[in-house]
Amino acid sequence: MSNSKWQLFDLAEVRDKLKGEAVEYLEFLNVPALNCGVYFLAAGSTDMQAPHDEDEVYLVLSGRARMRLDEEERTVAPGSLLYVGATTEHSFFEIEEDMTLLVMFAATPLERS
Repeated sequence: MSNSKWQLFDLAEVRDKLKGEAVEYLEFLNVPALNCGVYFLAAGSTDMQAPHDEDEVYLVLSGRARMRLDEEERTVAPGSLLYVGATTEHSFFEIEEDMTLLVMFAATPLERS
């Protein structure tokens, strides 16, 4: 990636780089405190995520599904903005329509004892 203090991305261009797989993540920004990507889930696919070590935010750009966060479930659709804390069990399921999500991971400082 560039060492520039700012970068401009065209979301349509980023989405066009997806390969068309049923479940796909394409990272387009990776800097020390943050990384961003586009996550695609085809209708009927299975989201096989494991908990992450970083906090993350999802913005649903298109599609509709249910999301499980620990023991809770929510319906998500375009415009849904979700915060998922580090190490939280989460996954999308009952994916009714192809979904495209903008994903942002933030570096989470490790607690020290």
